[in-house]
Amino acid sequence: MIINRLLWFTLLFFLNSAAVNAQQVIVKDATISKMVDDVSATNLENLVRKLVSFNTRHTLSDTSSKKTGIGAARTWIKSEFEKYGKLGGGRLQVSYDAFTQKADGKRIITPSVLKNVVAVLPGTDPSDKRILLVCGHYDSRVTDVMNVKDFAPGANDDASGVAGVLEMARVMSKGHFRSTIMFVAMVGEEQGLYGAANLAKRAKEEGWNVHLVMNNDMIGNSYGMETDIKNNTMVRVFSEGVPAAETKEEATMRQSIGAENDGMARQASRYIKEVGERYVDNLTVKLVYRRDRFLRGGDHTPFSLQGFTAVRITEMNEDFNRQHQDIRTEGGFKYGDLPEYVDYGYLQKIARMNLAVLSNLASSAGEPEDVIMLTSALTNKTTLKWNAPKGKLPSGYYVLVRETTSPVWEKKIFVNDTSATIAYSKDNYFFGVQSTDADGHESLIITPRPGR
Repeated sequence: MIINRLLWFTLLFFLNSAAVNAQQVIVKDATISKMVDDVSATNLENLVRKLVSFNTRHTLSDTSSKKTGIGAARTWIKSEFEKYGKLGGGRLQVSYDAFTQKADGKRIITPSVLKNVVAVLPGTDPSDKRILLVCGHYDSRVTDVMNVKDFAPGANDDASGVAGVLEMARVMSKGHFRSTIMFVAMVGEEQGLYGAANLAKRAKEEGWNVHLVMNNDMIGNSYGMETDIKNNTMVRVFSEGVPAAETKEEATMRQSIGAENDGMARQASRYIKEVGERYVDNLTVKLVYRRDRFLRGGDHTPFSLQGFTAVRITEMNEDFNRQHQDIRTEGGFKYGDLPEYVDYGYLQKIARMNLAVLSNLASSAGEPEDVIMLTSALTNKTTLKWNAPKGKLPSGYYVLVRETTSPVWEKKIFVNDTSATIAYSKDNYFFGVQSTDADGHESLIITPRPGR
């Protein structure tokens, strides 16, 4: 039996089943903690204000000016990634994901060349093909979605998300991770998710193993004016329960085992909650059981539609007086998405949460494979078995347990074998299995399927 700090880490996870927020961890990876601490609120504010300085970042705005418009903004974002790459030893690979978007008769009036800005930090393990993608969108708008001229600061929507991605790239480009991490500033979100749709389609066609997409869209507002609620201690993670690209066979299996709440995006959101709260003080991750806000979408959606695991990360309270508004003063009130209304300490927390999750996952071994729940006999115990992941072997595994009504895992049971029998009935509980290394870096969670 392995006795190391992984085991001490594990012993802290046993919970009262009634206390869904009771997970407590006191052992953390010092390297990840150092990176989390390095995320700077001052840097984030400077990045947001620089993005605002381009006057408008409307997808169809000027591409020839060096000072204003979408062209100047993407050139600057690319140069920032390149600067971070040099500081990190030259490993960050920076490029444009350029494509021509056809006119759609709605928000794209003529064929237009659009460019996502992409920075790739290659993984250190050649056998690890996982890609973790974190993104925000750099385009902006005012009330009229076709207004390409007027001041459209987009400080929170979504300079906040892009600033978070840039700051993560600055800090993480100096580190070394088993998996590849992709930092992306998406274009065309406000016109129809076009940048994300192009990159998701490309990822599918080229066979990328995109393991997780974390879309950060509006992560800097902590005050809901309509409800007069200020909340800088909570962040929402939206995730779909039933995968958008589910096959007929997968649907049949899901229905037979009651796994409507255990799709990969939903499991990823639980992972984000656990790891994010582990490393960031005074931040509660609220799981929202929708792909996105009511009747709305974001840049994670095209990835979901292509079959990838993708979630949306968004502030707890949106302020619609600051969102998609012409800059104006009416009745003494100033409308608009301006940088002075962004809470940079709150933005720092959410960027830190993202970084902790990416670092922990990118440092982990792969998920256990062929995870089976044995059904050959009727029993009040549950037996699970699985195969070790390919590549670097983990130091052990966690069997996760929760009641069917619980949103989060309530028990994490460490085993150093590829099977386990536990005294919890498969009729009354849900289970998951993840691998872990000696430093406590867990993989994503795999839902077992029935087998013999």
